[in-house]
This record gives sequence, C-alpha cells and structure tokens, in this order.
Amino acid sequence: MKSYDIIVIGAGIAGASVAAHLAASRRVAVLEMENRPGVHSTGRSAASFEPNYGPPPMLAFTRASERFFLEPPKGFAEVPLLTPRETLFLVTDGQEEACERLIAKAVDLGELSERAAREIFPVLREGHVKRVLLDPNTGDLDVDLIHQGYLRLLRERGGEIFTDHQVKGLLYRDWKWQVATPHGIYTSPVIVNASGAWADTVAKLGGVAPVGLQPKRRSIGVVPVADHNTAEWPLVTDAGETWYCKPQSGKLIVSSADATPVDPHDAYADDMAIATGIDRMMQATTLTVDRLDHSWGGLRSFVRDGHPVVGFAPDAEGFFWLAGQGGYGIQSSPALSETAAAIILGNPLPDGVVAEGLDLNDISPRRLAYK
Repeated sequence: MKSYDIIVIGAGIAGASVAAHLAASRRVAVLEMENRPGVHSTGRSAASFEPNYGPPPMLAFTRASERFFLEPPKGFAEVPLLTPRETLFLVTDGQEEACERLIAKAVDLGELSERAAREIFPVLREGHVKRVLLDPNTGDLDVDLIHQGYLRLLRERGGEIFTDHQVKGLLYRDWKWQVATPHGIYTSPVIVNASGAWADTVAKLGGVAPVGLQPKRRSIGVVPVADHNTAEWPLVTDAGETWYCKPQSGKLIVSSADATPVDPHDAYADDMAIATGIDRMMQATTLTVDRLDHSWGGLRSFVRDGHPVVGFAPDAEGFFWLAGQGGYGIQSSPALSETAAAIILGNPLPDGVVAEGLDLNDISPRRLAYK
C-alpha cells in the first residue's frame, strides 16, 4: 500500500487544480482512470470565459477567477491565459423572459442597436432580433495551458499523478480510505472525489450516498466560413441559449447548446444536435454552411439545482465532493479549487469569493436530499 495525506480521484481541471493547491502543504496523489489527464470534459471544452454565465455560485467563482487568468502567478504561464472576445446575446421573439433573467444577474451588460451589432458581427440577418445585448468582459481561455499549468505546479510541489488507475473499490477502515486500483492499493484519511461524470459511481464504491449527479452531453461542430475573416468576431448566442457560435482558427465552432441526459461514457457528438445548431445559426445570419469539418461531444454534469457540490460528505468521514461543475468548470477553476482546498484544510475562504458573495450553503453536499 502507498499512503498519502490526501488522494484526489480524477486529473481533469477540477482534480488537477485542487491537488496543486493541496500539495503545497500535504502529500498528495492523483489517480486518473485514463492514460492521460483531461481526456473527457476538460479536453472538450468550448474554452470560453463568461462571467455572466451560470448560477450564483458559479458567477462568484468565475468572477473571482478573472485576475488569475489575466495575471497568472509567476512560473504558471508566460502568457495571459485569457484573450478578450466580446459576446453578443441575441434576443428573438419569445425570449423576453430569458433576456430579463440574464440582465438581472449580469454585470456590465450593455445594449446595442441591430446596426451597431452588425458592425462587429457583419453576418447578422436583418430583422432577426428584437434586442441585442453586449458583454464586453468575456474571452477565450487557453484550456490546455491552464490544465498543464496546474499539473506542473502539482508535480513541482511533490504531488504524484498515476494514470491508468481506475478506482475499483473504496473502503474506509481504521480512519483511512483504502483505494483499490489495477496497480495496487492507495491509502489516505481524505479522498477528494473529482471524477467528473463518474463522481456518483465512485461514491457508491465506498458506500457513500450519491448526490444525484446527471451527466449531460453537448455536441459541437466546426464549420468553415468562406469569404469572411472571423478572427475578430464575437461569441454569439441567444438569450434562450438554444445555439451559439464562436471563432476558432479561421472557422466557427457551432452548437445547439444541447444538454442530453446520458450515462457516464466517452462522449461522442450527436449529428442531429449539431445540424440543429447549424440550422439555427443560419436562420440568425446570412451564412450558408455546406459541410462540417469535424465534431466532438463532451459531458457536463449537474445536480438538480445546477450548483456545484463542494464539501465533505455528511455520511462518510474524510470523503470530499468536488463535482457538478456543469459547463463552468474551466472558467471557475482558479477560485473554485482554492476554495475547495481551503475547506479541506480548514483555512479561511479566499478573499475573492468572499467579496463576490459566495454562500457555502449553496454548494454544500448537505443541501441535497440523498437518494
């Protein structure tokens, strides 16, 4: 058996980032079931920073993370992790209530005329929208650079990462968790369950009550755009979140913002969902799409209220939940991981999330009626 102070299950952005913080003062091991970190949700993100996107806890975490992305700590990355890119929210017939909900929670959201919107997104179809809202504080995140930065920091602090280490069993005995893998047993008094879509599955292995986590598939396609320089275009979506498009390497990524409930698996794109997203984009623009370059699918996992689950399980000593980040895991990772590490170690919460009004009751596992 190999013994550690803390074992983190999952080496995606959630596990890598919290492990990097914990390794500053504890012996930490990360167990990853795949042959490399970040295979699933982390590696399939749309890579956007949207400080007005998400439920209240995620708004707090995302807004508190912005400074980290713009000014990463020395040695973490040599370039900014966030590149500014504005977001246009199109409001069409029937989306008035969704528009008001967006405005109510947003910061620094402005309104544009259709003509002004067309100056920054020239393919907007005339007469398609009733209103256009502009968020000037959004951008593109370098997901790989962020993820690799945390993994490197973890190793520099003495943490260890074990790939191809799927958890086969969990047993709490003599004040320690025993974690069985195909390569041996690892022990620790604290387990951090950062296994993404598999978090409830991992919990059940140890007899811990699940939190009702539901993975949902999102499909994304990449399409070429002829006769347009898309580099400076904004991310464009609608207030009802029924589609979005975003420039990427001279092309556009397109999605219908689908959220199809599925079991945990290696997600693949749904062709019909991508076709729906492309059709909605063509209705809103003068673009014509006649081919798909490539596509991918990813899993975004939620509990019933859409808030993340961050805290010690009330029914299992030393079992810490770090799950249910939905589609907000990358953009919230700096502040969320720092908060999770503070709770695990019994330290004060980070000033940034306190200033943003985070309520720990909104993310605690105790708020959920276990099934």
